[in-house]
Amino acid sequence: MQINISARHGHLSASTQERITEKVEKLSRYFDRLTAILVTVDLERREAPVVEIQVSVEHSEALVAAEQSAEVLSALDGVLHKIEQQIRRHKDKRTERRKPPIKHLEVPAESEPEAE
Repeated sequence: MQINISARHGHLSASTQERITEKVEKLSRYFDRLTAILVTVDLERREAPVVEIQVSVEHSEALVAAEQSAEVLSALDGVLHKIEQQIRRHKDKRTERRKPPIKHLEVPAESEPEAE
């Protein structure tokens, strides 16, 4: 899995980039078919930075989420929660498709009327 971190209108310190990388790497626990993660931090408004995460998934379109908060790391926590929910929904859709065919379903036996 490839992780790219970029900043707009400023730059991030090395320690902030490491913390972002540590938190983003945990997304692979939810779905193993993630190919790339792009984290973009927009520092245009210093009092409310915007963090956007774009996750590329095999054989599917990219999942995208954004969050704005007072600090970069709190915005990161919010956007991680959003993208985590999207990954879980995507995985559920992929795994719920395979249902057993109707001919293999067991039909419950009809109960016979009791003799009195």
